[in-house]
Amino acid sequence: MKAVIQRVTEASVTIDGIIVAEIEKGLLVLIGIEDADTKEDIDWLTAKIANLRIFGDENEVMNLSLKDTNGDMIVVSQFTLHAQTKKGNRPSYIKASKPDIAIPLYETFVKQMETELGKPVQTGQFGADMKVRLLNDGPVTIVIDTKNKE
Repeated sequence: MKAVIQRVTEASVTIDGIIVAEIEKGLLVLIGIEDADTKEDIDWLTAKIANLRIFGDENEVMNLSLKDTNGDMIVVSQFTLHAQTKKGNRPSYIKASKPDIAIPLYETFVKQMETELGKPVQTGQFGADMKVRLLNDGPVTIVIDTKNKE
């Protein structure tokens, strides 16, 4: 499971001209799922994201988590995070899970994230053509791969 975590001052997801998710201060999380992902990956990743200390404290030192700041979150499924670009110029997405595997894992990830944060998490729509807007704060962007827990 791969995640791109972006600290934002605002973010939104629009589908067919309709805003389906919108937040102010918080995190926009792009999540890529592969067949090898398990509930263990979800548990580890949701705890890691909820507790990442990437928000400024009273001294503007990144010392607070999303939980500490009571910020909001949007989670967007993004299979292109598993792009393989070794050969040629057209990325291969063979490692990205098909919907029958990815959708249940994505839904479990969102529910677990809500449990970690103790509040609802907004989402895009799995498989939809989404327009994602964000104002990255910092910028702060962190990439995490559960298969490479460094």
